[in-house]
Amino acid sequence: MEKTVITFNDLPEVVAQLRDEVMSLRSLLTEQRSVNNAKAVDTHVPMSVEEAAEYLGIPKGTLYMKLSEGSIPATKPGKRYCLYRDELDKWLESSRKNPVPLSDEELSESLSSSHRRKPTPRNW
Repeated sequence: MEKTVITFNDLPEVVAQLRDEVMSLRSLLTEQRSVNNAKAVDTHVPMSVEEAAEYLGIPKGTLYMKLSEGSIPATKPGKRYCLYRDELDKWLESSRKNPVPLSDEELSESLSSSHRRKPTPRNW
């Protein structure tokens, strides 16, 4: 990194250069955000039963059983089911058996709130 001596007369030029660099970085960030948002919008993709079974990693028979029970969100416009990827992702998150791991503070708080003492024998 080279050291340059900036005089008071050079300050307007240096500030203008810095402003231009900040503006270019800002435009790059907005472009990157728009690209990321465009990718996230395209999750409402229709899938067939075969594709959904492969996506979920379960056999087709199990998928048909869960569809007939109504536990998996799907539409049936005719004879065939139509499933959407974003709805399947929401269903997977909501039907999770093991919840998201709690922090130590949250765990101790939940244990203390669920802990009840035994009543004394005189209150029986």
